[in-house]
Amino acid sequence: MIIPEHERSAEPLVGENVIKHPDMVRAVEWVLTEYEPPKREVCIFVPCSKAKPYHESPSHKMFDSIIFRHLTHDQVHVVVFGTCGVTPRELDTEYPFMDYQFMLGRCDVPKVKREFHKLESRRLARYLELTKQHYRHRIAYCLGDFRLAMEKAVELSQVKVDIVPKPGTMEKLHNPDLKFSFGSLYHQEYQRDFDEAICRAAGLDTSNDAITDVRATSDDAVTDIRRTNVRITDDSDWYII
Repeated sequence: MIIPEHERSAEPLVGENVIKHPDMVRAVEWVLTEYEPPKREVCIFVPCSKAKPYHESPSHKMFDSIIFRHLTHDQVHVVVFGTCGVTPRELDTEYPFMDYQFMLGRCDVPKVKREFHKLESRRLARYLELTKQHYRHRIAYCLGDFRLAMEKAVELSQVKVDIVPKPGTMEKLHNPDLKFSFGSLYHQEYQRDFDEAICRAAGLDTSNDAITDVRATSDDAVTDIRRTNVRITDDSDWYII
């Protein structure tokens, strides 16, 4: 337990204040100072989701369908970032990571966005610096505000992270008429970039046949989710799927 029940704040974990909520700040600081990350071949950073725990959310099931097609659990460490700060996914059932309600993508307040970018980029940079010797490769699958924070963290820490989707793919799919002009991480061409990044890190084949197979795998995962009557809309913290 990161924060014992009797030590938790009475302040609700709802709305834009979640980012600087005392318990969220304390939990993320615990991750950055007391948590011991596992040593793995690859670390993969993925965005937090509205549905919790993250690992059971539709978006994370899709991510996992690609990740674990190529890597075993002993090879990869999945880390969630965004509104939750920096959260090793094996901790996603812990308070407060399981308990907050706020979607940054629905927030149009410039001050909140600026505060998020500043705070999250520094948190990510600290994690990257602290784990320099823990991973051989790092991949981040992200768009929007989360991507901006990760890019700044890489600049601050000077630790290499393969950030996907590729800028060229994003530009190709850019549609200014959409509420979120770059679409969602469910797009197959974005999934292709994610898959190729994982294959490169693992020294595996990145042929078109391999990518076609992984598309089918991720599509099957989404189909299975729909069969359980779980909605996949609005699952991610910052875009509409």
